[in-house]
Amino acid sequence: MTAPTVSREQVLAHRIVTHGLDRRAKAPGDLAVVDLGIQDSPTGTAAQSLAARLPVRKAPVAVPDDWVLLWSVRGAPHYHRRADLAALARALWPVDSADAAARMGGASPQIKEAGTDPLDALHATAEALAAVVTRPMSKGEASTALTERAPDECAAYCRGCGVVHVQDQLMRLAGLPSGTRLEPGSNPLTLAPIPRWRGVPDGHDGGGLLTDAYLRIHGPATPAEVASYLQTTQRAVKPDWPDGLAEVRVDGKRAWLPEEQLDDLLDAPTADLVRLLPRSDPWLLARDRERVVPGKAHRKVLWPMLGHPGGVLVDGEIAGAWRTSSSGKRLDVSVELFAKLPAAARRAVDDEAAAVAAVRGFGDVRVAYDG
Repeated sequence: MTAPTVSREQVLAHRIVTHGLDRRAKAPGDLAVVDLGIQDSPTGTAAQSLAARLPVRKAPVAVPDDWVLLWSVRGAPHYHRRADLAALARALWPVDSADAAARMGGASPQIKEAGTDPLDALHATAEALAAVVTRPMSKGEASTALTERAPDECAAYCRGCGVVHVQDQLMRLAGLPSGTRLEPGSNPLTLAPIPRWRGVPDGHDGGGLLTDAYLRIHGPATPAEVASYLQTTQRAVKPDWPDGLAEVRVDGKRAWLPEEQLDDLLDAPTADLVRLLPRSDPWLLARDRERVVPGKAHRKVLWPMLGHPGGVLVDGEIAGAWRTSSSGKRLDVSVELFAKLPAAARRAVDDEAAAVAAVRGFGDVRVAYDG
């Protein structure tokens, strides 16, 4: 069977539905994006991502009580269902030493130069963190105690802190395996133990769950995109590549999604909506950025080296970027448009800005446009 060719517009229209941005879901637990976790960086963005997907209501959207905040995919803070944590820890545990090194990024060269296996270093750090975090404690306190227990090659001088401590990414990757969670909204960041945790995983298992979730939510996609999302290599992803996929061609390239979604992709309805997506929203975390935002100059605005803005989503297209500042009880929303918006779309942006203000606890909002 010849793989069908689909357009970029069809892909994005289909993705609107898989992301729940059509607001058909009634509650946070109904959203498929939760299968990969909802990133919360900076603090509060997870609630904004939920608000963009749930029916507009007067009361602010809250993260469900049975979701847990922890370092997970790429070491970033995500909310996950409590019931998913054990399987998630096994699925995120590296396949092998090369996989562990890839996920560690800049932390791995020092470890390998010392003659230590990166996978062994991660296991030792996770065991040490589990022994340290037996009660709520600040990240700084936990890091100090962890550095005393972890192998010496796991620590390095930190210019920002002015001390030697276990490298931050390694500590983050060790968080979930050690049974460590994060206290939402804490300042300074507070770590705490996950009750009844069964210990550091003894190996990788069930990684196909994450690959399948990525393909269902961000598909059609490629092994390279899944690997990039998980911050690893294609070699580590391929053993978990699921069966039952349909191949399509997008922009002349092969990509895959679950077979049962193919008809939905081919018949995806045209999107008619406006949403203000926070900077770490799932839509902006897909690894096919050239498809999500075709213009190179616009991609530089959305994904700069530092200080990412949010995205203005209009009918499936990122039509601009937005940032916030506050003055007393008022939230100021600054919108940089990539193209002129019709008056109706601007009114919808104003409405979405009011919803963002409600989520963040502001009683008033002002929207200013640049472009």
